Amino acid sequence: MKLILTQEVSGLGSPGDVVEVKDGYGRNYLIPRDLGVRWTRGGEKTVETIKAARASRSVRDHGHAEEVRTKLEAETVNVQVRAGEGGRLFGAVSVTDIADAVKASTGESVDKRTIAIEQPIRSLGAHTVGVRLHDEVVASLSLNVIPS
Repeated sequence: MKLILTQEVSGLGSPGDVVEVKDGYGRNYLIPRDLGVRWTRGGEKTVETIKAARASRSVRDHGHAEEVRTKLEAETVNVQVRAGEGGRLFGAVSVTDIADAVKASTGESVDKRTIAIEQPIRSLGAHTVGVRLHDEVVASLSLNVIPS
């Protein structure tokens, strides 16, 4: 089955890529989760719009990704959350919260899908998360989770 990916799929491709997958994987996993759509001849316009949207929000090139990485790694980002007794959070810090905090503190917009949290952040204090800026560039972002 030929699919056009609409979102990043690890080990398969990035948005706008046309990939060949097994029928069951595409029909039962990728399409219901809106990770891909069926490829058609008219789908070429879809590919172009997906790639244009991806280019507008992603980092332009490897050199720009290096600049953004040095900027992100040089600064500690504060994320304000609601917390209860003993520093325990109500819920967890989401990737959207982190992306908004990065935009507010550094001025750089980071796509929330590129932020990798190894374990859910459910406590106050210092944490580290990875941000994939480019295929070869990953930034290590220092977070400071503080109560609001």
